[in-house]
Amino acid sequence: MRLTQGVFSFLPDLTDEQIHKQVQYALGQGWAVNVEFTDDPHPRNTYWEMWGLPMFDLRDAAGVVEEVRACRKVYGHLYIRVSAFDSRPGWETVRLSFIVNRPAEEPGFRLQRDEVQGRQMRYTLAPYAATRPEGERYQSRPS
Repeated sequence: MRLTQGVFSFLPDLTDEQIHKQVQYALGQGWAVNVEFTDDPHPRNTYWEMWGLPMFDLRDAAGVVEEVRACRKVYGHLYIRVSAFDSRPGWETVRLSFIVNRPAEEPGFRLQRDEVQGRQMRYTLAPYAATRPEGERYQSRPS
């Protein structure tokens, strides 16, 4: 299953040159950019681990692309995304977010159905990857 979060998620993976152009657009808008990674891409998990600090006052996207490459070297087996934040309204607002790295195997999610009080059904999305301990989620499974 291919995870579809953020913009461009229905397109083929972006090349580094395409990432550079998108980041350059974000910087041109005056947005701060950061790089994040996670092994739990559940749609409600909005707080991914940050790779370094948000990059404020950058003018050239090359620095961001270098941070993406450095993050891939360490966490290339996880999801990595780039987000751009606009602080002009007086608070941080995500204006652009897209995945720049995926694990080789994306196990997807299961729909868990629970019967609750009053014969109601409650549905929950649960990632298959989260059934394994943190740090082991995207390692090859024994055959």
